[in-house]
Amino acid sequence: MTRAEFVAKVAPVAVKLFANGSPIFPSIRIAQALLETGGDIPAWNNLVGFKVGSGVPNAYWRGRSVSTRTWEVYDGIRYDNVVANWRAYDTIDDCFRDQDLLFATARYERVRNAKSPSEQAAALYACGYATDPFYAGKIVALASQYVDYDKEVTELKLDPGVAQTVINTWISPAWHATNNAEQRDYIHWLANELRKAAGLPQE
Repeated sequence: MTRAEFVAKVAPVAVKLFANGSPIFPSIRIAQALLETGGDIPAWNNLVGFKVGSGVPNAYWRGRSVSTRTWEVYDGIRYDNVVANWRAYDTIDDCFRDQDLLFATARYERVRNAKSPSEQAAALYACGYATDPFYAGKIVALASQYVDYDKEVTELKLDPGVAQTVINTWISPAWHATNNAEQRDYIHWLANELRKAAGLPQE
């Protein structure tokens, strides 16, 4: 799997969750997934290095796990061949949603409250998500390539339902009520500007 193929699978999920209230910037989610997996989606769909820990199965993690060897840093010393048990998921979406449950806990308040991707990356390490002392820097370096996905969500957009209501209730009747070609052109343009702002197809 190429990096582009990996990002093409991960980015839409990251953007959707962020748009629906997840605290994790899409660029950070993509970067963390790349860092934790090396850019290859494992069969168990754990893209974020989420260990079993003392967790209780929930709607997104049903209790399955996979054991592999990894490395950790304790007191500045790297230890290789550390056995770790990772949560196994049915889908990428389940993985990210389960991670969001973790980030909803008091321990990760700084992650939730981060105002920028770089601040969030620093908070992940500071809150103890990983033991690698260079974790935040690695994520920031990767995330810098994917900030456009953050902009895709954070740029102000008009709610599609609101736009359609305005068009149906006021703009369309106004178009039908006039025979003036110039006014009709203007009304048509206005309707399309609303559609554009709401991400709806223009007519």
